[in-house]
Amino acid sequence: MTVCVALKVHDCIVFAADSATTLTGQDQTGAQLVVNIYDHANKVFNLHKRLPIAAMTAGIGNFGACSISTISKDLRALFTNGDPDYALGADYTLEEVATKARKYLFEERFSKLTEKPMGTFQYWIGGYSAKQDLGEIWKLQINDGDCPPPHCEASKDVSNMISWGGQTEAINRILLGYGQGLPEALLSAGLPPDKLEACMRHVAARTQAGLANPAMPTRDAIDLAMFLADAQKQFVRFSIGSNTVGGELDVATVTKHEGFKWIKRKHYYSRDLNPLETDHA
Repeated sequence: MTVCVALKVHDCIVFAADSATTLTGQDQTGAQLVVNIYDHANKVFNLHKRLPIAAMTAGIGNFGACSISTISKDLRALFTNGDPDYALGADYTLEEVATKARKYLFEERFSKLTEKPMGTFQYWIGGYSAKQDLGEIWKLQINDGDCPPPHCEASKDVSNMISWGGQTEAINRILLGYGQGLPEALLSAGLPPDKLEACMRHVAARTQAGLANPAMPTRDAIDLAMFLADAQKQFVRFSIGSNTVGGELDVATVTKHEGFKWIKRKHYYSRDLNPLETDHA
């Protein structure tokens, strides 16, 4: 599993994700079980070496034999090397980037698999359209083989936004003020099903925590994203069950003038021994 946090304020966009990847299987009864958990997966990516565009993933970790990390780098190569179907011109938009990412990830990679993985795949794309002052966040999702058009999570006109995915119980409790089990608890207590949606809106209006302020400086936005991701990581650590959120946090930010910057990242090699390495993640 995973925890992913995407945060947008006036000055920047921040992506933060853990590094755990979970291998699952089935026991003799057909029930799903955790086979192993690795703590060094890459889930945050630079999608273009010369443009302010980042990506982040949760859910299904590979299409066939290829990890989403490798596939994201393949997509980056198409964007960067000017492939006719994927080239980004001087007036590119984030919507264009998200649409082309869907074309590659879903149509060119996922749909051509002989055995398609079931479950949910989430992919956030954040950054700045050409000549724009404020950033955007787009998201594409595959649910059991179905992939609708990319959705704009935060347009350039949205002053601040936090989006999160993967395992999110701790983040839900911090930001929304209640856990994921509240709707079922209300129904089991006798709340009529047709009243549930209105009741949840009523609760949310009185329990949500407004932690993201549009005027936050970049450093504070980074700290907030890291706090939320780490809270979920620690929540899973102390909960009963496997540590399906874990490993180091990878964090990147995108700003208008500085572009894509790594804030925190892991390497599987020594940078001292590889001084010319620039293409990792």
